[in-house]
Amino acid sequence: MCNPADDLHAPRSRTAWFRFYEELNDFLPKAQRKVRFPYAFTGKPAIKDTLEAIGVPHTEIDLILVDGRSVGFDHQLQGNEQVAVYPMFESFDIQSMVRLRPKSLRESRFVVDVNLGKLARKLRLLGFDTLYSNQFDDDEIVALSVAQQRIILTRDKFIFKYRAVTHGYWVRSDRLDEQLHEVIGRFQLENSFRPFTRCARCNGRLSPVARQQVIGRVPENTLRYYTEFFQCRGCQHLYWKGTHFTRMTQWMRQLQASSKAFAD
Repeated sequence: MCNPADDLHAPRSRTAWFRFYEELNDFLPKAQRKVRFPYAFTGKPAIKDTLEAIGVPHTEIDLILVDGRSVGFDHQLQGNEQVAVYPMFESFDIQSMVRLRPKSLRESRFVVDVNLGKLARKLRLLGFDTLYSNQFDDDEIVALSVAQQRIILTRDKFIFKYRAVTHGYWVRSDRLDEQLHEVIGRFQLENSFRPFTRCARCNGRLSPVARQQVIGRVPENTLRYYTEFFQCRGCQHLYWKGTHFTRMTQWMRQLQASSKAFAD
């Protein structure tokens, strides 16, 4: 027989009402997108834990309003609150509120998960310092991000459950061209391209190398028609401004223009 006294000591369920804005809806099931919905809980959980239980990574959130008041991630829910959650703002001034995202890093450097190898190569071609290995596990990615102040790019949003993560982005698309547009637009990289500065193979820096030093290492026709050569300081791979350089320059210009349009 159930003892009525047991019910007196059972955790009491509470409810708060949540509304997520803009791209944060990407993390929600369709029924919860762009609408106010209830979330039941017991005790007085920190709002950060509740948001991640709902499925929205803390790295994507810039502002939380509880009953119209901005709060931090450590705010404890009591029940009956109205909670509005916003992503990073580009044009709206929220300096007077509790801004939750850390300051942007002075230099955009990345560490990329195992599902984004092609994206890593393209970012290196554009000149961005991008670490990638198909052997990286989540612990290694988080450790590199923290130790070297790198932005995590991932298709696995669960990596953001690590409390140590401060800078990261969940890449929505599984198409390479759209992934590039996402990352460039999200971090406003359109005017930061630096081609022929990074090795697409290993991420090492490229340095000019004398023509005499590449004799026997490149085709004779290449030596005949080109005088500028670059060598990776890491893997020693050679690069030169051949016909592909013209195509790459055109590709970058198109990418800059289309990324701005994509962001708009």
